[in-house]
Amino acid sequence: MLQPDSYIIGPIPGFSPGVGRLAAMMTYARWTTMRAVEGLTMSQLDHLHDESSNSIGALLAHIASVEVGYQRATFDGRSMTSATRDAEWMVAAQLGDRARREIRGKPLEHYLDGLEEVRSFTLSELAHRDDEWLDQTTAFGNGRKANNYFKWFHVFEDELNHRGQIRWLRHRLPGS
Repeated sequence: MLQPDSYIIGPIPGFSPGVGRLAAMMTYARWTTMRAVEGLTMSQLDHLHDESSNSIGALLAHIASVEVGYQRATFDGRSMTSATRDAEWMVAAQLGDRARREIRGKPLEHYLDGLEEVRSFTLSELAHRDDEWLDQTTAFGNGRKANNYFKWFHVFEDELNHRGQIRWLRHRLPGS
C-alpha cells in the first residue's frame, strides 16, 4: 500500500460524499497498520509477549475478521456462519487461547493478503452505497441503535486500537 498523496479527508471519486470520507479514513488507518508491520518475520508475527497476550499475526487476523463481520452485518444483514472459512474468522474475532494456539506459522504476506482481500470487497460494496445508507439505523447490541456510519467507524476504530497494540508488541520483540 502506497503512502497517501495527501492527508485530506474528503470525497473520493466513485463514492457518495459521506461514504468517500469514510473510505478515506479507512484507507489511511489501513496504511498506518501496514507500516506498523513492515518487515516482520514469521517468528515475530507468532511471538507471544506473555501467556495472555495476542501475537501480532493474530491481531492482524482479528482486524480482518472484524471487517468481515461488519461486511456481513451491514451489506447482507447476516452474521458469520459455521462454514470452514467462517470458523477461521471466528477464531480471529474472538482472540484468546484458541487464537494463540491456531493463528501461527504464516508469513506476513498471508496476513497482508487477507487484509487486502477483505478491504477490496469492503470498498467495492461501499461504492454501491450512498449517504442515506450510512444513516440507516438498526439494533446494535444491548438494545441500542446504531447507524451504518457508526458501524464502519467502529471497524477502523478497532483497527487503530489493535495497531497501537501491534506497535507496543513490536517494540518489545526479542532483539528489538
